Amino acid sequence: MDIARSEDPDIGIPATCRVCEARDGVVCGALAAAQLRELCKHSTRRKLDAGCEIVAQGEEVSSYSNIMNGVVKLCKVMPDGRQQIVGLQFAPDFIGRPFVPESTLSAEAATPTEICVFPRGLLDRMITDTPELQRNLHAQALKELDAAREWMLTLGRRTAQEKVASLLYLVATHAEPETTSSAAFDLPLSRSEIADFLGLTIETVSRQMTKLRKRGVIRIENNRHIVVPDMDELERLVSA
Repeated sequence: MDIARSEDPDIGIPATCRVCEARDGVVCGALAAAQLRELCKHSTRRKLDAGCEIVAQGEEVSSYSNIMNGVVKLCKVMPDGRQQIVGLQFAPDFIGRPFVPESTLSAEAATPTEICVFPRGLLDRMITDTPELQRNLHAQALKELDAAREWMLTLGRRTAQEKVASLLYLVATHAEPETTSSAAFDLPLSRSEIADFLGLTIETVSRQMTKLRKRGVIRIENNRHIVVPDMDELERLVSA
């Protein structure tokens, strides 16, 4: 019994962290039990309504967050006040850029969202002391760079239908990452926000959603609830 307990990887890990959705995420997955206990002691769970701002562009960064559930939209505000959605984040993504004093983007809950918030100074110290955490954050940064380049291709070269299909595929694969054959989710963005994100008009977005519905690629329920009966078919549209 003693041997079995000593080999248990969860020994010493706070009970809250053991059942946490972000337990194996970029940050927490790299920390030792003692570090998790310290981080847990100083962390706070926050439930946010859709539209609630997490951090503003230009705001001094005092904390970082892990997304527990929900969708967060990242926006860039231009000097003339116009705003552009530049990305979406999903559980268990990490929100923040270590060692940068001010936020270069604004982050806002696109849906009802729950986040785990922890002090910037504490995590910056853990990053310095933990090579695996450094590697994880570096890997996430490279993943986000690859995603940004792929999105540039979507905006610059794909047709309107491929753009809408790309967004639906992005949300579907994060809404139900364990499911590969089908998916169901609520759209985290309004039609106008989708148009903004994809560089299209609202009318074009609505028209392409209707075409996808008539082709049987998606079903639309209650305006924002989307069912994808065949993920392979949706992926084929994205990869066309």
